[in-house]
Amino acid sequence: MGTRKFTILHSNDMHGDFFAEQAAGGGPLTGGLPLLSGYLNRVRAEEENVIYCISGDMLQGSIIDSDFKGVSTIEVMNYLAPDIVSLGNHEVDYGVPHLLFLEKIANFPIVNANIYIKPFNKRMMMPHYVMKKAGFEILFTGILTEKALDAIKLDELIGTFVDIHEAADEVGRITNAYKNDDIDLTILLTHIGFESDKELAEHLDPAWGVDMIIGGHSHTILSEPAQVNGVLIVQAGTGTNQIGRFDIEVDDDTNSIVNWTWRLIPIDEHIAEPDLKLTEFIDSFKDIVDRKYGVVICKFTGELTHPLREQETTLGNLLADALAESLGLDVMLLGAGSVRVKELGPTVTLMDFMGCFPYDDSVTRYTITGATLKRMFAHWMRAENRDGEGECYQVNGNVRARYRDSDGVLVSLVVNGGEVADDAIYTVGLQGYHAANSEAYLHVTAQDLTAAGDSKVVATSAQDVLDEWLRGHQNVGRALEGRLVYE
Repeated sequence: MGTRKFTILHSNDMHGDFFAEQAAGGGPLTGGLPLLSGYLNRVRAEEENVIYCISGDMLQGSIIDSDFKGVSTIEVMNYLAPDIVSLGNHEVDYGVPHLLFLEKIANFPIVNANIYIKPFNKRMMMPHYVMKKAGFEILFTGILTEKALDAIKLDELIGTFVDIHEAADEVGRITNAYKNDDIDLTILLTHIGFESDKELAEHLDPAWGVDMIIGGHSHTILSEPAQVNGVLIVQAGTGTNQIGRFDIEVDDDTNSIVNWTWRLIPIDEHIAEPDLKLTEFIDSFKDIVDRKYGVVICKFTGELTHPLREQETTLGNLLADALAESLGLDVMLLGAGSVRVKELGPTVTLMDFMGCFPYDDSVTRYTITGATLKRMFAHWMRAENRDGEGECYQVNGNVRARYRDSDGVLVSLVVNGGEVADDAIYTVGLQGYHAANSEAYLHVTAQDLTAAGDSKVVATSAQDVLDEWLRGHQNVGRALEGRLVYE
């Protein structure tokens, strides 16, 4: 058969980014699903063999998604008609049973090879998918690791592999069982972060024939693909402002890519006409949400921002203060990733707030020693955790922490105006997700958290607590105060 050309388009971490936006001061409209759909329609009309894939995290990040618990997003994805999708960590945010429901209403295959129903050693999802196109056969599989899918620890029956090595072994299992002489191209759709993708590629046996890894999770913007162990590795940032595009030539005789180019395509009003039918479809959800969530709940003294989760932010300060004050905590460790917007205010509607903080998680108060508290801060503030893939925190105003990167030392930790003493007792608030993953994220076990005193669930919904606090606090603001300092 010789060679055949394919165009592979790919997205990741779309997070309910439905609408086009204009930069402050003007400029073209960028992003949004109608413009993205317009570009997909254009490429599908121009090129003969087009494949569109999504590497996880279609869900979460917008009020339309959270209010409909992902159903709206899957319906919109059905309209975009991806050829293949893999799971991201946020696909399980509404629970495993609901994920299986969403899979049933999807018109596209969703692959994952290494999430298991543990007592029965059965895979939960379709582990692989063979796509037949233009007489060629393309093998897809999806990979998540424990690092990316910590939320699944909340379900004792479901689990995945611990590390990259075992994930690589699972790729070998899939390719050994299903990759035969008829498979012309093998693609891994991962959601583990760019650095982990490179590590995974190092552990792949070249005999398994993996040609490329299309990844997500770390929201990485690339100028060109990485190449590790003969494997091309790409990712396409986050949202819908851009899409990755491979134009490749595959040889049927050698089952290999013999020629390729890759570009990160900006999605704006100059690249395609918006898909107006999709605009109408999304608006049918938006109208319902607007009527329900359009009410103004508070006003800030100015815009608060959250540009980077690895640093102290004004918006993170306000939310951490609100939880600490409402729940009577010495220290509130607010997961920085649970703040889903880069700016909020000065006028805040209920829709704005729900888009900012969509996670309806519990908060548990733990009574711990100062020694345990210092161990927690020393672990999550370390430089290697602040790489875009680690879990970082925002803290309330009672806290001042200083960390020195040069020798990896927590220089000081002050709470309530005094230096933390090893034998002193403090109350700390953790969201349910972070409590379930305390060993990985904070270097403390569940036993460590309860060794000095009892724990108590002080809120079944952090979202409700914040909503009520904001309604009762008008014209508030926050500044950067040196709560978290890295030297």
